Amino acid sequence: MIKNLHHYALVAVLGLLALPLAAQSQSYPNKPISLVVPQTAGGTNDIVARLVAPAFGEAIGASVVVENKPGAGGNIGTQGVARSAKDGYTLLLTINSAQAINPALYKNPGFDPINDFVPLYYIGATPYVLVSPPGSPYKTLADVVAAAKKRPGELAYASAGNGTISHLLGAMLNTSAGIEMQHIPYKGVAPAINDVLGGQVPLAFASLPSALNYIKAGKLQAIAISSAKRSSAAPDIPTIAETYPDCVGEVWVAIFAPVGVSADVIKKTQAAMDKVMARPDVRDKLAAQGLDLNPVPPSKLPALLKDELAKWVRIVKVSGAQLD
Repeated sequence: MIKNLHHYALVAVLGLLALPLAAQSQSYPNKPISLVVPQTAGGTNDIVARLVAPAFGEAIGASVVVENKPGAGGNIGTQGVARSAKDGYTLLLTINSAQAINPALYKNPGFDPINDFVPLYYIGATPYVLVSPPGSPYKTLADVVAAAKKRPGELAYASAGNGTISHLLGAMLNTSAGIEMQHIPYKGVAPAINDVLGGQVPLAFASLPSALNYIKAGKLQAIAISSAKRSSAAPDIPTIAETYPDCVGEVWVAIFAPVGVSADVIKKTQAAMDKVMARPDVRDKLAAQGLDLNPVPPSKLPALLKDELAKWVRIVKVSGAQLD
């Protein structure tokens, strides 16, 4: 009898010792999740992150903290996530310019978009818009092209930085229209827009979410957008493609995790985001910012990333852009 009691006691102790391990595997998440945005505040992915984070936190059962970690066109924040613990508590909410253009643009971006990351969830895509300040003579694309042809190299446009989509769209327009606009890079879209608002630079390419409130308030003039078809959020703005069909480029937003996270983390993250994107209030807010929410399922996201890498390599080569 005593022997049996010892046996049961030993089994109970071993069971208690095993509990923390079992609980650990089942309890993700049990602390705050960091959602890293590798750009400054005010850009597309920052706007999307701050709209999505509260609902994501509710759905997954933990607080979700948005952290802006800008620098080197998104490379610094992206590298940081690639090198972070593979426990699901550091995720990357990024745009295709950082994930698909930087590897073509930088000699050493410090990360491999295919081998360092697991694509978790595609949220949506949005065009860029070419804008000018109120009262500007540049009201239409024809106005811009005529002025650029009259004064080659003088008409300037601002972008969110070297090698960003806003930079490369200007390079694409130069090629498509046979013009030569001068590129002025900024450290993020917010300072670029500020200098257009202040009249320091006549034009800028900005993502529709970052510019739409200014356009609606009459503080910026919308000249044309960069999608293949007009945006449902701003149907009155013509597309560049209506005049130059090959001049198309959009920014899409997706969530990535560092390679090595568990299948459990991937499953829970994707299930939580499915709940987020099923919420009408979240969808309405994102759509109001100009995002097209046509879904790309997680299984198709790796193929989309590879297609984008191939596309932007060609455009970077044509633009002649190269950064160390």
